[in-house]
Amino acid sequence: MNVAIVKYNAGNIYSVVNALKRLGVDSLLTDSPEELASADKVVFPGQGEASQAMSYLREHGLDQVICSLRQPVLGICIGMQLMCTHSEEGDTDCLGIFPAEVKRFQPRQHDEKVPHMGWNQIYMPANRCSEEPALMLPNGEFVYFVHSYYVPVCDFTSAICDYIQPFSAALHRDNFYATQFHPEKSGSVGERILRSFLDLPG
Repeated sequence: MNVAIVKYNAGNIYSVVNALKRLGVDSLLTDSPEELASADKVVFPGQGEASQAMSYLREHGLDQVICSLRQPVLGICIGMQLMCTHSEEGDTDCLGIFPAEVKRFQPRQHDEKVPHMGWNQIYMPANRCSEEPALMLPNGEFVYFVHSYYVPVCDFTSAICDYIQPFSAALHRDNFYATQFHPEKSGSVGERILRSFLDLPG
């Protein structure tokens, strides 16, 4: 299986490379539009700042190629946020794959810390469609988060987490999948989620 990871100016990419390697998959880290387009699966991970990340993607033509991909694509953390329409971080126009706005957490009391960091539970929305291929997102399991911005619950939400308020822990639209949490840092639960992505039909 040919799995490509989008290479751009974001951190935490090598932890995804290592997580895939633990699953027996040697991935290709690349910013080549041709290599991304020809891959069986594409992972779009990262931690970073939205406006700087989008600038890099546009300068290298990666914004257009990501939107045009027809194979399964998995966005992780800021990768998920960049797949939305707009982010409050840097007042940034993003890729627009998911018609959703990325908002900054607004704490209401002193114990609501930002960033949201650590383990938290995810739940399935009541209206989740079970007829299309989807990630195996385990209901009620704990996964690992690190983020200050969130995507509100919307029509494309495939998992929900509650911190300060309910938000999208995962999104799904057509061949595009995304998680706000880090499956590569979520132990055996995260490994099962990554494996289910690798097992999706191309």
